[in-house]
Amino acid sequence: MELLISNLSCQAENENILNGVDLEVNKGDCLALLGPNGHGKSTLLNVIMSSPNYKVTGGSITFEGEDITSLSADQKSKAGIFLAFQNPPDVPGVITMDFFKAMINSHREKPISLYEFYKLTTENYQKVALDSSMASRHLNESYSGGEKKRNEILQMLLLKPKLALLDEIDSGLDVDALTIIAKNIEELRKEGTTFIIVSHYDRLLNLLNVNKTAVMVNGKIALTGDKSLADRISKEGYSFLSEEYNIDLKKKKEEPVSIGVCATRVTK
Repeated sequence: MELLISNLSCQAENENILNGVDLEVNKGDCLALLGPNGHGKSTLLNVIMSSPNYKVTGGSITFEGEDITSLSADQKSKAGIFLAFQNPPDVPGVITMDFFKAMINSHREKPISLYEFYKLTTENYQKVALDSSMASRHLNESYSGGEKKRNEILQMLLLKPKLALLDEIDSGLDVDALTIIAKNIEELRKEGTTFIIVSHYDRLLNLLNVNKTAVMVNGKIALTGDKSLADRISKEGYSFLSEEYNIDLKKKKEEPVSIGVCATRVTK
């Protein structure tokens, strides 16, 4: 087993978001993480990657048999975990080429040579159908939405992670860009990368060899299955979950903290 999440809970600004997540992901899996908006899917990926915006309040994350719950984001990255952002930020002042080189070198004992770096980046720019001249521009600045998403996939290709977490990597993409991203995901999966993919659309999932589906509702994994579960959700929506499995789809709101309750504010 590559990733084991046990009874994982977290808070942000005193609000519980994850409420005891249990999830098992085996090496080589391509898991579709689905669920209604605002029920914790993106939060789960960010917590796995140790985003400072969330505080883990219980449970554990085990990766390749090691408890990584308390590791920092850079430590998890070096361990082989990669997160593609839902909304990749602009990074003015940071040249893309310099960022890529620093990123690659942080995962190596010996710095990459100039020749190897040029060859590696040029090949992978071609794979995502981006002009390699973009390497001289500031990271994500003035990129279109599709270029930002393909640039995230480019970073994934450069690092070749063991586990890739893709947060709505398909949102806002045209058919050509979607096909390019799906092709690169499948090629990397053949090389042994495990994927957890958050998506609200069936277009990408239909292009991928998804073998598992997990549905998140109110900060918990409410139901798991194979690709047929994702297909049914695509056709019918989520209503059958409440009708057949008695799963409450209403988003639960936290009660406001009263003055009489001792509470500690989570700082970012």
